[in-house]
Amino acid sequence: MSTFTIAQISDLHCGSPHFVPSLLDRALVEINDLALDLVIVSGDLTNDGLRGEYNSARAYLDRVECERMLVIPGNHDSRNVGYVHFEELFGERRSELHAGGVSIVAVDSTEPDLDHGVIGRGRYGWIEERFGSTEAYLRIFVLHHHLLPVPGTGRERNVVHDAGDTLECLQRADVHLVLSGHKHVPYAWRLENLFVVNAGTVSTTRLRGKTKPCYNVVEASPERVTVYRKFPFHDRETLVSFDPSTSEFRKDPSLLGETTRG
Repeated sequence: MSTFTIAQISDLHCGSPHFVPSLLDRALVEINDLALDLVIVSGDLTNDGLRGEYNSARAYLDRVECERMLVIPGNHDSRNVGYVHFEELFGERRSELHAGGVSIVAVDSTEPDLDHGVIGRGRYGWIEERFGSTEAYLRIFVLHHHLLPVPGTGRERNVVHDAGDTLECLQRADVHLVLSGHKHVPYAWRLENLFVVNAGTVSTTRLRGKTKPCYNVVEASPERVTVYRKFPFHDRETLVSFDPSTSEFRKDPSLLGETTRG
């Protein structure tokens, strides 16, 4: 079975005073140079959910050459009733893909005009049913908000409100990998047999500590799943690598915690 390759970009923040067009331009060029099976955009395409910001984000993402793209909103996108623009320009606020032995379910974790996230008990059964609908060696859950507190990001107020129930749901569904954004800090954990990976911001300078703008690349096969972080204009580094059947894993702790190290 060939490698299934995913690019995850997050927190574009089109319209923000911290938005840097050259970073997103470069990231899109790099992404288009990869032999990708899927591009995931995990929220905060805009800064305030305004129509002009959405038009800008749509124009950027129209340049992605990969045939498959999953896009979900972030909390900034749901400001000012921005979710209506999201639905018009990007479609449903939840998505799924089952291809090449990989199953992906992506959901909208936002609530209008609030920064915190929630999945909601009404969706747990649907999530489990969708993951159970297809045989897969790798199951990936995507949301904007983070399910675990991210080290070095200050006071934690924006973890998904029903994070505990959601994690239990994902473990029942035998999910291997969670991809999220929101805090602009790349990080990776193993929680029992679940790997949780947070993406940084791809195109803003709204950064914490010594972190830099970046995006994630996932290379998956039945034998090995590796998540890299890639810096626009620069090289990539391995965040975490694991065996999806045994959960044996490796990660370089020197690449993590850049918000707290001196």
